[in-house]
Amino acid sequence: MSLLLLPVRSHAQLFESIIEFLTIHPNAKAVEKDSTLYPAKAIFTPVVSFAPETNLSLGVGMKGLFKMKGSGAETRTSNMPLTAQYTIENKYLFFSGFQIFWPQERYILAGNLRVQSFPSLFFGLGQNTPKTNEEEFAYSQLLFEPIFAKKLFLPYLFLGGGIRYNKISKVEALPDGLLENSTQEGALGSTSAGVQLAMIYDNRDNLLNAKEGVYLQLTHGFYGTLLGGTQQFELTRFDLRYYTQPLKSSSSVLAFQLQAQFSHGDTPLLELGRLGGDVTMRGYFEGRFTDRHLIATQVEWRQKISRLWGVTAFAGLGGVAPTVDQFSFDFVRPAVGIGIRFLVDPVEDLNVRLDFGRGQEKLSYYFKIAEAF
Repeated sequence: MSLLLLPVRSHAQLFESIIEFLTIHPNAKAVEKDSTLYPAKAIFTPVVSFAPETNLSLGVGMKGLFKMKGSGAETRTSNMPLTAQYTIENKYLFFSGFQIFWPQERYILAGNLRVQSFPSLFFGLGQNTPKTNEEEFAYSQLLFEPIFAKKLFLPYLFLGGGIRYNKISKVEALPDGLLENSTQEGALGSTSAGVQLAMIYDNRDNLLNAKEGVYLQLTHGFYGTLLGGTQQFELTRFDLRYYTQPLKSSSSVLAFQLQAQFSHGDTPLLELGRLGGDVTMRGYFEGRFTDRHLIATQVEWRQKISRLWGVTAFAGLGGVAPTVDQFSFDFVRPAVGIGIRFLVDPVEDLNVRLDFGRGQEKLSYYFKIAEAF
């Protein structure tokens, strides 16, 4: 009780002391000798998260922030997070979504590394699968997808490519259930191995919590058996985000996102468009509606109410279809929600979020680190 009665200033000082205690400065001695170096840091935080798909999970996270030697103010801070989590259902996750800039942003290395054994839900394929189909399954995943790109003639525009390896194994399906009897490619395991071309445009002012700027990533991947894959298919992914401060105030941000995914060929089940999750279309289980093609959009208003606290309101629309010409407003799914934000890193403006999302069937909540997009 006495802690709650401390002045707000004391709370802030206590909070900053805790953050500093959890922060490592790996090049502190080098910075003392050479002031042109960026003071890199690794911020360690306990991770407590909840999502309907995974239930409660505990773990530790590390946010690595640094700049390569020779980088100045014109080079944005490289971001290499690491997260290790373990759920109350004896499942695990190791994840890193990295974005590394070379000096003067001549090159960029971006991508994901994921090793996990997590639960999920399967409802069948199609635009209008009934909720009564709900069937739980579990699987292991190894995903590695680095993209290396070079800056072109325009600032913030990069072109390049990379490899992508996504292995789904140890699928635990209900005996004689919907998933086990599915005729979809890769329903009980698959390996996607191939190369992808990529174009990235990114002028966001902050990679972790943008207030201004545009992010666009377009990739097209070719997958086959040459590199060890089990299916031959192509996958196109599109991700556009726009951030602005409509009131010209640092206390409010309007964020917009449009995502699309299109697949062709013998696409494995977990490479199909899967609507829902803690990022896009909050309020639906991830994969609640699954099909070859997916289009989803969301808008979010973010409002600071104090130095440490903020609130959000968001809404989304999305749908899946077996072919592009079969997208229909009859199967567009709405989602709305609100959220609470708490600042955990004032320097990088990194928040913890608690979101409440409502789809057509139920209310879901998500407790995560960093903004949804």
